[in-house]
Amino acid sequence: MSKTIAVIPGDGIGPEIMNATLRVLDALDCGLSYEFVDAGMVALEKSGDLLPQPTLDAIAKHKVALKGPLTTPVGGGFTSINVTLRRHFDLYANVRPAISFPGTKARFDNIDIITVRENTEGAYLSEGQSISEDGETAISMVRNTRKGSSRIVRYAFELAVKKGRKKVTAVHKANIIKTASGLFLNVAREIAKEYPQIEFNEMIVDNACMQLVMKPEQFDVIVTTNLFGDILSDLCAGLVGGLGLAPGDNIGTEAAIFEAVHGSAPDIAGKGIANPCALLLAAADMLDHLGMVEKGDKVRNAIRDVMTHDRDSVTPDIGGKGSTDSFGDAIVKRVRAA
Repeated sequence: MSKTIAVIPGDGIGPEIMNATLRVLDALDCGLSYEFVDAGMVALEKSGDLLPQPTLDAIAKHKVALKGPLTTPVGGGFTSINVTLRRHFDLYANVRPAISFPGTKARFDNIDIITVRENTEGAYLSEGQSISEDGETAISMVRNTRKGSSRIVRYAFELAVKKGRKKVTAVHKANIIKTASGLFLNVAREIAKEYPQIEFNEMIVDNACMQLVMKPEQFDVIVTTNLFGDILSDLCAGLVGGLGLAPGDNIGTEAAIFEAVHGSAPDIAGKGIANPCALLLAAADMLDHLGMVEKGDKVRNAIRDVMTHDRDSVTPDIGGKGSTDSFGDAIVKRVRAA
């Protein structure tokens, strides 16, 4: 196949890990070509806009984007670029796989959990926020809808079916937040009945956090609302060694953006030691999305092989002595040999 994707190299370490990732994609010979566009601080310096219109146009045209980490300036009234992209393209499903890899010094070695987070409503709405004139009282609205809850829960169950998963856990706080969280839970219960082949259970969010760090093997697919999903997906990343191994997939009906979850790490930018795995794993998920599942698996298997047998090539954050380039080169060598 031949397919063009939008590529946003990003800020800080973004261009370095993007370069390694694109070399791996090219080695797979999967017929991809790239339209490079800017966002974040790089775009602000070039055009005065964090998210220029040509970037939005490229994503809309190609419907798939691979994105490096972006920096939103602190203060100055700037809205999060990631939140803006999710709302602009209605990328309602944030899918965060957490998979154990060897040699990470993580506390567990058998993690395989997918968190499916509602991405467009809930506690992260910018509407309804106010602070009293005396500065003593702040108010923020939590709004969940039946439509939003339905489509994220259904997405989680369909993903479970597609990937041969056996269980979906809906995480909520309906015992206290009886309206917003209660609506989500009721919708999850209704939709679960349509998938009798998938085990369904529900768990209050505080208990889910405890259970994840004590018995993570009981989880398979987690589906939850925006704020809880943000927290739980990072917790799951911690179970497998940190955000350096955490891809993020933002999926809508008209577009999909695949990204490294971690930040732009300006403190190590230009030093050549950034771990490219999060973006590589996001690229593997992108290949799955494009129907190239076998090639996506080649990327994951090559990462696992390098981390098992070529420790000198991996980056220092996961115990190696290598660089971004040496890690990328080792993965390229393996995907070509596969």
